[in-house]
Amino acid sequence: MTQKPTPLNSIKISGPIPAHLARSVIEETLRNAILDGRLPCGTAMRQQELASLFGVSRMPVREALRQLEAQSLLHVVTHKGAVVAPLIEDNSAETYALRMLLESEALRLSIPLLTEADIAEADALINALEQEKNYTEIGRLNRLFHMALYGKAPNQRLLKLVEHGLNEEERFLRFNLEAMGLGETSQEDHRELLNLVAQKKTEESILTLRNHLMRGMEVITTYLDGLEAGGKKHTP
Repeated sequence: MTQKPTPLNSIKISGPIPAHLARSVIEETLRNAILDGRLPCGTAMRQQELASLFGVSRMPVREALRQLEAQSLLHVVTHKGAVVAPLIEDNSAETYALRMLLESEALRLSIPLLTEADIAEADALINALEQEKNYTEIGRLNRLFHMALYGKAPNQRLLKLVEHGLNEEERFLRFNLEAMGLGETSQEDHRELLNLVAQKKTEESILTLRNHLMRGMEVITTYLDGLEAGGKKHTP
């Protein structure tokens, strides 16, 4: 009897995984599969299935799933366990409001410590964004640009929270950016933000960042409202 294909069949493992690397390999492999859509929203992440797939015990699987849950890529559902989270929550306005607080503080802490090399890296990412046509890559570059500006913030816990929010946005943009038409406006915002950051104008930079995030929230909210009105879903 032929087994029914499952999303986990899309994950290919090459050879045994060293025990000391098991948790990180599982986490990274599942994270990439979630971000690129091979593991769609709602896919159940059963520990025993994953342990068999990766050829490991359930312990590193359990630890990897906890990390992915902390990154908002998985949700724990009663009677079902861990499942791949929605592309974006229904409370997207609240999510963006929280992102404004977290990213503003990360930027405030990072700006005084940014070097010319950091500014050059962020500028190169904008240039890459302007040339890129692949929407999957655009989402990744957008995340890297923002983290280039926030990355010198000494509060590592804050940076983790910030990156989790950017991960969620990257995943959503991979599947919806083309329909939303954010491209040119987004790069104008990025250029203005980087110019102010390079001049160490902290308060002006934070205001520009908040306006950028506000515009993003408005576009996404309008887009999602349109999908709901049309009876469409925004999951891959």
